[in-house]
Amino acid sequence: MNTESLAASLFQQLQQGQGLQQVSQQLGIDPQQASGAVGAALPLLLGAMGRNAQQPQGAEALLGALQRDHAPAAAGGFDLGGLLGSVLGGGGGSNATNGAGILGHVFGGNSDRAAQGLSQATGLDSSKTSQLLAILAPIVMSYLAQRFAGGGNPAQLSQALGQEAQAAGNGGLLTSVLDQDGDGQLGIGDLLKLGGGLLGKR
Repeated sequence: MNTESLAASLFQQLQQGQGLQQVSQQLGIDPQQASGAVGAALPLLLGAMGRNAQQPQGAEALLGALQRDHAPAAAGGFDLGGLLGSVLGGGGGSNATNGAGILGHVFGGNSDRAAQGLSQATGLDSSKTSQLLAILAPIVMSYLAQRFAGGGNPAQLSQALGQEAQAAGNGGLLTSVLDQDGDGQLGIGDLLKLGGGLLGKR
């Protein structure tokens, strides 16, 4: 596997196609703002998934979701254009395109907090950052499915996402969003308080 981060690789794909332009139009912001916001949101999403996947059962749950809800679309390769069209068009309410549902799993009860943190980091209104996270969540899941749902295993997924979490959590946005006890660090206490998420209720 290459050393480029998942967030950087996915961001590059969004840049190459019409992805960033479509996102900027949907949110009513200029492409430069959209680029900056997406660049901050992808590490946040992948890092939060990485936090969930650090526990073996969390990685298994995530891989199961990828295989169940996102792998069919990924079978013919990662169709970013088609996926974006489906997400922006309302997506028919399927699990694969239900951004709000995915965010609920990823952040537990902290989806609003994530949107507010992203808002502070980007200067965008929190309603727009909330919308952006909901647009990006299904894209991230489909991208992960293409990378891991076929021949991947929970350990590979956990390792790859763990690197994203480490990169995003070094005093960055992820820490401020998920740091429940306000000590500036993400400890086991924070993870326990997050509860729910992909780990399910203990």
